[in-house]
Amino acid sequence: MIHLKNISKIYDKQGHEKVYALNDLNLEISKGEFVAIIGNSGSGKSTLMNIIGLLDKASLGNYYFENREVEKFSDNQLAEIRNQKIGFVFQAFHLLPRTSAIENVELPLIYSTLKETRELAFESLKKVGLADRARHKPNELSGGQQQRVAIARALVTNPDIILADEPTGNLDSQSGAGIMELFIQLHKEGKTIVIITHDPNIAAMAKRVINIRDGRIIEDRKN
Repeated sequence: MIHLKNISKIYDKQGHEKVYALNDLNLEISKGEFVAIIGNSGSGKSTLMNIIGLLDKASLGNYYFENREVEKFSDNQLAEIRNQKIGFVFQAFHLLPRTSAIENVELPLIYSTLKETRELAFESLKKVGLADRARHKPNELSGGQQQRVAIARALVTNPDIILADEPTGNLDSQSGAGIMELFIQLHKEGKTIVIITHDPNIAAMAKRVINIRDGRIIEDRKN
């Protein structure tokens, strides 16, 4: 499903040497895997997620998504894949503050031709256990509940891949454990899950752990 070949991401700091956020990195992730990408701050893990999620482009190398070369996609094709194939979950939730939970979940369907967008959003909230909070705004929800809304939003288009960047980073340990149980369940249902984390306890819940340092993979192991 995901094949990165000799990927580098280079930042040219004016007057300084080039900085490699990713350095000649090779990675394959198959459909249905549950992968944790772990590393310290500045290791390149978030840059890697942005490239996997088509939010950023590599400076060098080739990326094949479902056996198609990403570099040949148009901007419209990239946007369509991000919307239909990939669900994003971020540490900061990124919910619209004045909008109800169900309206936040409905956002990825804004350009959809489907008529039942409200019903799909409600079913997605039901999946994460928040059907009874559909009309609540983010400030009326706990941190864990807000992250569940964000996960429901990621799921509403029925994507093949869920990319989560530090999804438990802003949560207490109990809420974080609940979010990880949700990811485990989604994996059992066939979703491909890729989680970025600095927490080895979170990484231990995945089936495969990829450790990154200085833009390179230093360990790739099965749990």
